[in-house]
Order: sequence, then structure tokens, then C-alpha cells
Amino acid sequence: MYLTSTRPDLMFATSLINRNMSNLAELHLQVVTKILRYLKGTTQYGIVYQKGSNEGELEAYTDSDYAGDINDNKSTNGYVFKFSSGTVAWTSKKQPIVSLSTT
Repeated sequence: MYLTSTRPDLMFATSLINRNMSNLAELHLQVVTKILRYLKGTTQYGIVYQKGSNEGELEAYTDSDYAGDINDNKSTNGYVFKFSSGTVAWTSKKQPIVSLSTT
């Protein structure tokens, strides 16, 4: 949970692992190993708040896929909110129901 609270770039990867905690396999261990290697190589990454940079400006981004999970055809969506160039809120989650259409 600490990783997803301080590193938005890890939100999707860690949510994939969390979905499968009750049924872990060798593949999940490989994914965790890749996440840890990524962390080791990106220690300089983080959330930065800079005074005077886009001061008072609110930005919002969102994205989703359509039936991206090949096992159950459920979609994943997420969003990021930034204020004064610093990330303040974000999420990535799998939808609980299958979408039948993109419109």
C-alpha cells in the first residue's frame, strides 16, 4: 500500500498483484521481482511539489481500456489529479462488471 501512496507509476502493476493474493502462482512472483527491479532503477522518481510551477492550476487525466482482462473481459480504468504540478490523487481499478459496448 505504501508504494501506491507514494509512486503513482506503480499503481497498475501493484493492483494486478493485489487481485491475485488469494491464488498466487510463480508468474506473480516474477511480476513482483520485476516491480522491485523497476523500483531499484527509479529511486529518483517520486511526487514533487514545486512553488511557482503551475501555481493554483488543477489538471485531471483519465483513461480506460475495453475488456482488457483476457480472463474475464472486464475493463480497467484510472485517473490522476494534479494541483500546482504535484500529483494529489490517483487510482487504477478493475471494473466489477463486464462492459458490453464502448458507447
